[in-house]
Amino acid sequence: MNIFVGSLPFSIEEADLRESFEAYGAVDSVKIITDKFTGRSKGFGFVEMTNDDEAQKAIDELNGATVQGRAIVVNKSEPKPEGERRSFNSNSRGGDSRGGYGGGNSRGGDNRGGGNRGGY
Repeated sequence: MNIFVGSLPFSIEEADLRESFEAYGAVDSVKIITDKFTGRSKGFGFVEMTNDDEAQKAIDELNGATVQGRAIVVNKSEPKPEGERRSFNSNSRGGDSRGGYGGGNSRGGDNRGGGNRGGY
């Protein structure tokens, strides 16, 4: 079973997380997600356990437990359906991305007054 672990302290190491889950059974893998530029923990990770019963017991016992002063969130990780993946190339709001309410630009070099000349 793949288990999501959130609200982790930024200072926790994968070995510490593994140790917490090994108290409930065999752990296949532990991965704390880090920022690819800074290498700093993003505060969540995943633990894989072979035995589903042991994994469920770990979830039940560790969800809400305090680790290094923080209450962690532990639950079964569900894979995202393919259609719900985030796309960074599409503009999900539609229309153009210039923002505003349309109309003229009131910040130009024109000092004749009149404010925003475009209509709302």
